[in-house]
Amino acid sequence: MPLTDLILTENVPGLGAEADVIKVRRGYARNYLLPRGMAYEVTPAALRQLNALKQKRAEREARELNEAQELARRIGKARFIFALETGETGKAFGSVTAQDIVNRLKNEVGAEIDRHKIVLERPIKDTGDHEVAIKLHHDVTAQLVFQVKSVVEAKGEPTSAAAPEESAKKRRIFRRKNEQPKQEEK
Repeated sequence: MPLTDLILTENVPGLGAEADVIKVRRGYARNYLLPRGMAYEVTPAALRQLNALKQKRAEREARELNEAQELARRIGKARFIFALETGETGKAFGSVTAQDIVNRLKNEVGAEIDRHKIVLERPIKDTGDHEVAIKLHHDVTAQLVFQVKSVVEAKGEPTSAAAPEESAKKRRIFRRKNEQPKQEEK
């Protein structure tokens, strides 16, 4: 297996980060990395340029860290209320998923976050206060605090008064439909 030394010009998952010197098979280097500009061969001139690449990488990582910390502060200040349809027992018919959280963050905070960065063991189906971790950077994790309420509570209507009225209307409709054929027979 002939190997060759390369210097990466960008992050390549599974191989290394920008400015890393790696050993890969010649065919992989010749057919994939070199034509796409992801790496270049190690030469004496390239080794001299390696310090410039390392400095560029350090600046980029510092900038990404600062952006992640600023976003974490904005997310930490945000407070959201999600409204879910609930039954008479208070059990939710829907759930709050990672995609729902991403959409709300995009609309309210203006942050584009991948839904896979939100640490959510399972969709949230119960009302109350919830706290979710969001991994923005390998060193920065933001805590998002939000509240889940019933749609009836979110509108400001009392839950106990609204439920009987709705159920009474539904029952009357069924009785009328069922009673009409009986009245025609008499």
